Amino acid sequence: MAGVPATQRSPFLFGGKAAASRPGSVEEMGFKAFNLVAMSGLGLPVPQGFVLTTGFARQAVTAAGGASAELRDALAEGIRHVERESGLGFGARRRPLLVSVRSGAPVSMPGMMETLLDVGVNDLTVDALIRSTGNPRLAWDCYRRLVQGFAEVVHECPASAFASRLDECLRACGASSSREIDFRSLAALTRDYLALFEELTGTPFPQDPMRQLEQAAVAVVRSWQSEKAVSYRRAHQIGDSPGTAVTVQRMVFGNAGGMSGAGVAFSRDPSTGASELYLDFLFNAQGEDVVSGRHALADEVPLEKLLPDTRREIETIAAALEGAFGDAQEFEFTVEDGKLFMLQTRVAKRTPLAALRIAVDLVASGLVSPAAALAQLQGIDLASVEEVSLAHPDEQAFLASATPAGIGIAIGRLVLDVAAAERLAAAGDPVLLVRHETATADISGIAVSAGILTALGGRTSHAAVVARQLGKVCLVGCRELVPDLAQRRCRIAGHEFAEGDWLCLDGTHGRIHAGRPEVVRKRPDDLLQQVENWRRRLAAGSETTATAVARAA
Repeated sequence: MAGVPATQRSPFLFGGKAAASRPGSVEEMGFKAFNLVAMSGLGLPVPQGFVLTTGFARQAVTAAGGASAELRDALAEGIRHVERESGLGFGARRRPLLVSVRSGAPVSMPGMMETLLDVGVNDLTVDALIRSTGNPRLAWDCYRRLVQGFAEVVHECPASAFASRLDECLRACGASSSREIDFRSLAALTRDYLALFEELTGTPFPQDPMRQLEQAAVAVVRSWQSEKAVSYRRAHQIGDSPGTAVTVQRMVFGNAGGMSGAGVAFSRDPSTGASELYLDFLFNAQGEDVVSGRHALADEVPLEKLLPDTRREIETIAAALEGAFGDAQEFEFTVEDGKLFMLQTRVAKRTPLAALRIAVDLVASGLVSPAAALAQLQGIDLASVEEVSLAHPDEQAFLASATPAGIGIAIGRLVLDVAAAERLAAAGDPVLLVRHETATADISGIAVSAGILTALGGRTSHAAVVARQLGKVCLVGCRELVPDLAQRRCRIAGHEFAEGDWLCLDGTHGRIHAGRPEVVRKRPDDLLQQVENWRRRLAAGSETTATAVARAA
C-alpha cells in the first residue's frame, strides 16, 4: 500500500475517555465519522469506534475481492481500542462486543451504500449475550438480523428469501411485526435463517467474529460501486473518485425492549422549513428498521409519552447541533434502556422551499451571517421556488390519507415499478411511483417521478429523504393502499386503479385524490425579498471596499 501515507494506514480512533487519536479531514474520514468525532468533542453520547480512511479503504481490498493483510491488521488494531474503552470483548464468552460496520463517503449519500449491524454474534456469543444482558430476545434478534444482513450485503442474496421465512414465523406466532415475536420463536427463526444462508450461498455462516468483520468491511467498500450508489452520484453530479471510508462502532441496542428504540430526527421540518423538531421513532427496533421504509410508523406511540425526558434531551441536542454546525441537521440516534446515544448527524436534506425558509430563519436568529446563508442556498433555483395547492380542494374526489413526507402537489399516471416509471416518463407523461414500500434501490425511478406514494415507511426513511431532496412530493404509510404488481393494478380505499390511471398527491395535507385537478401556484415573495436584500447589501459593501482600496492606492 505504498500510495497510502503511513498515518492513514492506522485506524482513526474515537470515543471513550481519550480524545480522538489524531486530527482528520472530511476527505479522509467521510462525513459520518468526521461528524461523530465532532459530536464526541461536544460531549454528546457517542459509542466508541474507529475509521478506516478513504485512501486506505480503496487499496485494502485485494484484486480477488478479499481483505488484504493490511486491512486485517487495521481492523484488529481498531477492535482493540473499542474493547479497551468499552470493557467488552470481541468474540468473548462473557461480555461480548458487537459492532456496526458502516460506509462513510466525503459527500452525503443517504442509504446508497451498505451497513451491517450486530457483527460479532455467533453460536457462542449469542449465549454470552444472553448471560450478560439477561435478555434472550435481544440476543436472538441480533443474531437473526446479522445472518440476513450478511447474506444480503456480503453475498448479494435477495431479501425476499428471508422475508418469506419471517412472514411464515409471524403467521405461526400470530404476530403483526417482528417486534412481537418471542425469544423461542426468534431462536427457531435464526436457525432457519442459518440453514437458508448456507442454501443460498453454498457456505456456512462464518462463526469467526474477525472473519465476519473483514467480510463486512470489504462489502462496505464495494458498495461504493453499487448500482444505486452510482445512480445517486449521477443524479447529483458527484464524481466517482473519492470512495468511502469504513466506520466501525460499538453496537448500542434499540431492540433491547420497551424502553429502547431507534429514531431519526431533523432539527427543522425538512419539507416546510418550520422551526420545529421533525422526528420518527420506533420502539424496540434498530436504526435500519426506521430508515429502510419497510415498517409502518404512523401507529407508533409518540416518544414523549413513554420517554418524555429523552424527548427533551433530543430537543436540547438538536439546538446544540445547529449551533455547532451552523445549519439544520438530520441525526440518527438509539435509545437503549432509556439511555440516549448519538449515531450520526449531517446537514439536513430539504426541499427548496424549506432551504429558503431555514436560511432566512438562521440569519434572523443570528446563527449564521447573510453571506453564509447565501452560500447554503447555492445550487438552488430560487426563481422556481413556489407553493402549490389545489384550486378547489373541497370539490376533489378524495380517496385516502397518508403521512406527508414531501410537500406540494403531484399529478401523474400511476406506475408500480421503476421500469414503468422510466418508460412512461420517457414518453413525456408525469408519473407517480406507487409502491408497497420504497427502497434506495428505487432511486432511478424516484428521480423521474413527480411524486411517490407508499403503503409502509416513515417520513425519515432514506427513500423519503432522497425524494424530498429531489423536490418530489412524497406520501408514506397509506394504510388503504394495496399495490398488485402481478395484475399491474392497485387498490386505494376500495377503489381500483390500473397502471397508467391519473392520480393526484397532496403532499401538504397528506391526501390522495383521483383524476387531474386544477392547481394554483404562489411564490414565497417575503422570503425571496429578504434574500435579495442580503445580496444588495453585500454587493454594496463590496463596492465600498473596492472604492476605498482604489483611493488608498
